Order: sequence, then C-alpha cells, then structure tokens
Amino acid sequence: MSFTDFVDKKEKKVEYIELVYDLIFVYMIGRNNSLLHITENGFVKPQALLAYIFCTLAIIQIWNFTTFYINMFGRNSIRDHIFLFVNMYLMYFIGQSVRTDFESYVAQYHIAWGLILINIGMQYLIELKNHKADVWNVDICRRMMLTLFVEAALVFAGGFVHITTGVVLSGAAIFTGIVLTMLSRYKSIGGQIDFAHLTERAMLYVVFTFGEMIIMLAVYFNNEGKWSWNTIYFSLLAFLIVVGLFLSYGYLYDHIIDREGSYDGMLYMIIHIFIIFAMNNITASLEFMREDEIDLLPKMLFLVISLVAFFAFLLLLKGYTKKKCRPTRTFLTESGAATAAFVVLMLVFREDMKVNILISVIYVFMIFIMLFATYKNADKQEKVCRQG
Repeated sequence: MSFTDFVDKKEKKVEYIELVYDLIFVYMIGRNNSLLHITENGFVKPQALLAYIFCTLAIIQIWNFTTFYINMFGRNSIRDHIFLFVNMYLMYFIGQSVRTDFESYVAQYHIAWGLILINIGMQYLIELKNHKADVWNVDICRRMMLTLFVEAALVFAGGFVHITTGVVLSGAAIFTGIVLTMLSRYKSIGGQIDFAHLTERAMLYVVFTFGEMIIMLAVYFNNEGKWSWNTIYFSLLAFLIVVGLFLSYGYLYDHIIDREGSYDGMLYMIIHIFIIFAMNNITASLEFMREDEIDLLPKMLFLVISLVAFFAFLLLLKGYTKKKCRPTRTFLTESGAATAAFVVLMLVFREDMKVNILISVIYVFMIFIMLFATYKNADKQEKVCRQG
C-alpha cells in the first residue's frame, strides 16, 4: 500500500454482519456467568471459578482475533460471512458446554474452541495467497497463523487429557495467544490497520456487555410482587454503578481516545480483553449481592477487585489518548488515593452490604468526575494557548 493509498483510504465502517456476530457473545456472557452460581460452603466452588475465568477470557479472545482479521482483510464478502456463521454455530457448542456439570463437556468445549481458532487461521492462510507481493501483509498473516494454530494445538490437547492437566493447557493456550499476539505487533507504514474501526468495534462490545449488566439488574426486582425500600435502595444504587461505569468509558471513548491516531491497535485490543473481563465480573458481583448462599466477604472482595480492575485497565489505555488528555501525575495521585480509600472503606464496612454498595457508587462517580475534569482542564488550557 503506497502513501497515496493510505491518504485516500476511507475509514472502515462496522458492517451489519459484525453486529450480528457480536450477539452470540452476549449469549456467552450469560452462560459463563452461570458458572459462578456453583457454590460450596458460601463460596464459589474453586473449579467453577477457574472455569469461569478461562471460559470468559477464551471467548473474548476469540472475538478479538476475529475483529483483527476483519479490520485488516475483511471485505464484507460471501466468504467472510460463511466463516463468521461457521464460528457462530460452533459457539453454540461452547455455550452448551458451560453448565453445572461442565466437567463432562470438556472435550466438546475444547473441540469447538479449537475449530474456531483453526477457522480464523484458515482465513489468514487464504489471505497469504492473495498478498504474495505485499511483504508486510505476508508477514502479519504468517505471524497470526502461527499464533492461532499454536493456540489451537494446545486447546485440542487440553480437551483429551486429565481435567487438571486440561486446565493448565487451557490457561497456557490463552496466555500463549496473548503473548504471541503482542510479539507479532508490527508497525505498518502503509497504515493497514484501521484504528478508528478497532476502537468502534471494542466500544460496541463494551456496550453489549453493559447491556448484560442492565439485564442483570432485573434480579433486584424478583420480590414476588412485594415492594420494599430495601428493593428500591439496592436496585437504584446498582443501576447508578452501571451508569457511572458507562459514563466513564463513554467519556473516555468520545473525548479522550485519539481515534484518528496511527496505532497498530493490538495492545489496545488486548487491554480491552481485560476491561470486558472486569465488566463481566462486575455484573456477576452485583448479582451476588442478592444471593444469600454467597458469604459477605467473598461478595465484597469480588466487587472491589472487579471495580478496581476496570478502572486500572482503562488507565492503561493512556498510550492511545490525545496528547492534551494524557493522565497527569495529579490525576494518577488523586485516583490512586480514591481507590485506596475505597478498598479500605469496603474492608471496614465488609459486614454491611448497604454501606458497601453506597461506597461503590461514590467511588465510581469520583473516578468519572476526575476523568471529566482532566479533559475539561486540558481543553481549556489548549484554548488559552491558541488565543495567546
């Protein structure tokens, strides 16, 4: 791709097929969260918690791999549609493997997971033949094929060994995929990656995940037709937490992320794997508040870790923000102090969920206000400089 082609290149638009494809991942969020309802003595069963972590990361990673391929080589063609629909169908086998007796469906899960990775890898193989004269595209296709096929091999192996070894191989597969993807980062002079499209795709997945949060709030109204101030209190504050998180991400996306910048975008998408993972955990932790079979301490810790992780990974996007909006030392200090105070207060009031959820609301909106103030101050300073 020449410099002229890069200048004339139109921004890649999100196609309808991509939105349809995302719907299967909304279904998977609910399936994966069901693993956290497998409890034992007031805690989530360790095996179920580990399965939840790996299943959630695996699903988000599949979405990530697909999005990268579409961003670089997708043409909204019949071939693209066929490959996407095949993956969607295979996702049902993964979803149906996520159940209370998930140990009996390990092989089915891993076969479907591995086939999806092979499916995406085959698309890169086809593109390799279409770009023989393009050195950069040949290089990126080979790198991504290696990543996908190596991870698929580990996934297949994990489905046909002892359950303990299989868990280790599953974790190794996800970790290998992330590491090899990061190692394959390669700056394209021709601007092959459309960063604006990547940010829009990531934003849409985040929005779908927020949608799952909103659906989850319905559990706060399961009171058999009897209303109480307790129901109103918890449902309102849980809703405010979702609103605060949405405003924080939305403001970051709309005003702070440099969507027109020239970035390879790989790290941006990897960070989003963990942002979405944290959001899934927040959804589950808010649902836990209404469940008596989970002890107070694990419920509180799960919520604290999830909220802190969400904002921590948001801040890791600082390399993709507009220069005037880069987090200042003051912002980092104040947000760090707010987070420390949040953790301490949650531990102090760990026995009172009414106080815990109120503290959580205050913390979420404090971080949002800090983000808002940081951008406004930077914008004001830039206007002063222009006038000067």
